[in-house]
Amino acid sequence: MDIGILFSAALLPAFLLLLYICKKDPHPEPTGKLVKAFLFGVMICIPVSFVETVIESVLFGGEEPTTLFGTTVMAFFVAAIPEETAKLIALWLVLRKNPYFDEHFDGIVYAVCVSLGFAAIENVFYIVGEESWMSVAFSRALLSVPGHYAFGVLMGYYYSMYHFVNRSSNNAVCILLMPVLAHGIYDALAMSGMADPMVGAVCFIVLIIFCILMHKFAFRKILAHINKDKNRGNTPNSGYPGNSYTGISGNPRYPGNPQYPNNPQYPNNPQYPNNPQNPGNPRYPGNSGYPS
Repeated sequence: MDIGILFSAALLPAFLLLLYICKKDPHPEPTGKLVKAFLFGVMICIPVSFVETVIESVLFGGEEPTTLFGTTVMAFFVAAIPEETAKLIALWLVLRKNPYFDEHFDGIVYAVCVSLGFAAIENVFYIVGEESWMSVAFSRALLSVPGHYAFGVLMGYYYSMYHFVNRSSNNAVCILLMPVLAHGIYDALAMSGMADPMVGAVCFIVLIIFCILMHKFAFRKILAHINKDKNRGNTPNSGYPGNSYTGISGNPRYPGNPQYPNNPQYPNNPQYPNNPQNPGNPRYPGNSGYPS
């Protein structure tokens, strides 16, 4: 099979979801910053795989679990916790000195970029070299990659809540706890067939229902942050860089910024003294002092 087709099948789902979340952003982030976040997600995949191998070896001696308890332990301690912890570290590195992280929705965008970077390279490892790659690519495109997308939405939502709204311990804990819970439950349901095929079939139906509910929940979180960003200009909030009324003079939306379109000091404003469209300017065509 052509390697290009395999890579396309592995990467396309992640890129489509990445395009979707970026299009939802009312004030798009710089492309370079988004690429950086995506690549950070790619780079953590191999170190995380190594950590997971070590944990699995310690917990199960290199063998697959044969009980539902064992598969649940694997889902959380071998997969969910290491992967989501690594994503959070990557997200922190991307945002800690990022001047463009100035809106609630930005946290979701960057977290999803990291998460989809991880999902994309993980997908490559699963599909390339697999005999039944088409079925694997199809199932992962419908479930696994969108799952990582949803985990990223949850992480980004609470990261922004902590950063912009309330630096409470509850928000801090939820940054990692919520994606770990979602990821762990997802994997526990998906892995249940390793212990009992019949239970696995039932759990697969539950998994589909869980994914639908998870994505609905994630979508509500997306809308919540978009609406916060839309409404923030009407509510003074000192210290929030994205607010028009904060006194942050470097913000183009700050009324006191010379680049603010309605500021009399803005060169393109008709009220700007030196603007030829200013009636008080001697060079204004309708002014009696116009030198013709």
